[in-house]
Amino acid sequence: MDPAQGAAGEPHLRHVEKDVLIPKIMREKARELCAAQVQAFTKCCQNTGFLMVVKCREENSALKECLTNYYKDPAFYEECKVEYLKQREEYRTTGIRRGQKQNQRLPSNL
Repeated sequence: MDPAQGAAGEPHLRHVEKDVLIPKIMREKARELCAAQVQAFTKCCQNTGFLMVVKCREENSALKECLTNYYKDPAFYEECKVEYLKQREEYRTTGIRRGQKQNQRLPSNL
């Protein structure tokens, strides 16, 4: 059996992958999916300054509710896990992380 595979052919995930890396993808995707709520909360905060804690409660609640719905959704977790596993496999085969340029060079002033 492949050491990267767990029982029943499931890929083995380390603690950091389960508890840090996959939730990071979940947060990024949830923020994109809740863009309207993020924008409304940001706009409210920019317009009210120091009173944002009091005046932006409604927008904050809507944003929290939207994000929490995604964070608690097991299907969304699985979707993000699959995305992470694809990224991990791509990195293992190419050695290039997502967003990293292949011919990235160090600055000449180092």
